[in-house]
Amino acid sequence: MMWWGGTDGWGWGMAIIHSALWWVLLIVGIILLLRVLRRDPQPGAPAVETALDILKKRYARGEIDKDEFEERRRVLGE
Repeated sequence: MMWWGGTDGWGWGMAIIHSALWWVLLIVGIILLLRVLRRDPQPGAPAVETALDILKKRYARGEIDKDEFEERRRVLGE
C-alpha cells in the first residue's frame, strides 16, 4: 500500500521521528546551556568579600601584626 507517494509509508514516519528528535535535542541543549551560564563560579563562596575578610587574610599572611589588626578592626566597627 502506498501512502502519500511513498513505497511503504516509512518515509513519512521517519521524517516525523527525525524532526521530533531534533526538536528534543535543541530544547535539551538550550536548557543545558542556560544551566551552565547561570551557575555560580564557586558554589558556596561568598559573593562579596568584606573589609573584615580582607583584614583577616592580611593578618593570617603576616602582612600586619596583631596590634594593627585590632586597631583596624576597631575602626571598621567589627
